[in-house]
Amino acid sequence: MARYTGPRLKLMRSVGLQLPGLSRKSIERKPNPPGMKEGQFRRKKSDFGLHLAEKQKLRFNYGVTEKVLRKLVREAFRSREHSGYKLLELLESRLDSVVFRAGIAPTIPAARQFIRHNHIHVNGKRVNIPSYRVTPGEEITLTEKGAKIPTIVSSLEQPALARPAWLSFDSDKTAAKMIATPDRDSFPFPIEVSLIVEFYARSVK
Repeated sequence: MARYTGPRLKLMRSVGLQLPGLSRKSIERKPNPPGMKEGQFRRKKSDFGLHLAEKQKLRFNYGVTEKVLRKLVREAFRSREHSGYKLLELLESRLDSVVFRAGIAPTIPAARQFIRHNHIHVNGKRVNIPSYRVTPGEEITLTEKGAKIPTIVSSLEQPALARPAWLSFDSDKTAAKMIATPDRDSFPFPIEVSLIVEFYARSVK
């Protein structure tokens, strides 16, 4: 399944939630799902609909395909930790997500672009794979050219989110360092992980 490249606001409206990794735009002005007029009667979601919506929140926010998400779910299920929380940790540990959470990029799609254009280094080495998994102790830095990109400069001055406790940031070097594994308490939006685990429990082995 190809990655979605259409209007991001439409995706947020479909799940009824602001997804900070997807876009800085707000759905407040038009919170209704696509195709539904303001004041129109909303049909109650089925159990499947509720489970699907929670899963889609993760897919849309992190910009991953269903295939990639299922792969991470399998890994989470195999771990000895709580499957739902492990899944959140795996998603937050992706390099594109870490670059975003560090305030270097305004969104995860922007972070993905900077990574692919070779503006990001991990421990001094170029890494151009957005799905690269960052581990505690690794440092994220910008190239000299990357540090001058207007979008990055603007994002660093006004990050989309407060930096989480598991990341330290050196403004002098413009460097972020993962000092601990991502935790559920710093997750950037409301999510019912139990519903996601239930959604995949039968189909993912």
